Amino acid sequence: MADLEEFRFCPVCGRPLTRRVAFGQERPACDSCDRVYFRDPKVAAAALVEREGKILLVRRVNVPEQGKWSLPAGFVDGGEDPRRAAERECREETGLQVRAGELVEVVYGAEHPAGASIVLVYQAEIVAGEVEAHDDADAAEFFASDAIPPLAFEATRKALERWRARGGGILAESSGQ
Repeated sequence: MADLEEFRFCPVCGRPLTRRVAFGQERPACDSCDRVYFRDPKVAAAALVEREGKILLVRRVNVPEQGKWSLPAGFVDGGEDPRRAAERECREETGLQVRAGELVEVVYGAEHPAGASIVLVYQAEIVAGEVEAHDDADAAEFFASDAIPPLAFEATRKALERWRARGGGILAESSGQ
């Protein structure tokens, strides 16, 4: 969907949009139906999956950062619980069915124009399935903390920093293993 900054016409009544100060800053607005449009952040959810002290990463097939690795992640759909989005994205990209648990990281800041503004990273435990790359990943593998491949995004870097700082055992600590 186009960014509101690119909209020239009101999506409700079709009249040209103008810009005016509303709620403390300049925003796109419709003088005809009096609607003010807010630029909502894009939200993504990621699954931090650990097995035997290793972390699950997927290699991206799409631009940006094609060929680099990230946590299984993707956009949260409208009306979708972010935990379910993390589970869905992990299943779509890795074939693993997971259960999302504790929120372990929130990363703010879009890294590219089509990217998320907010990434919610959930620890997740494997419920079923075998690792097999699908969807927009061409590889899915578990990596030890000392063998992490080139990473695609800041959200993945921050989540892995927290994982390492906690001994690479976020899931083991939370599940009592």
